[in-house]
Amino acid sequence: MTNRAERIRSTLEARFSPSQIEVVDDSHRHAGHAGARPEGETHYGVLLVSPVFSGMGRVDRSRAVHEALAGEFSSGLHALALTLRAPEEVA
Repeated sequence: MTNRAERIRSTLEARFSPSQIEVVDDSHRHAGHAGARPEGETHYGVLLVSPVFSGMGRVDRSRAVHEALAGEFSSGLHALALTLRAPEEVA
């Protein structure tokens, strides 16, 4: 069985064909906060650079990622800190 970070990475790679992706479990930094669970895997930071984001606004990018990860949200994912860029936005 894969952990949530691996599932997030796999889902985002399949959906967005990124040129760069980073998925970081930040759950330990949210212990005691809303949505946090003792076993973790609730809060993540994601950096995603994808041509899919070209011409999309910030809100539409976020919605697309949240839609792609709906299954994770329904099974315990609580929060994402997203950095979403098109390739032309990366120096």
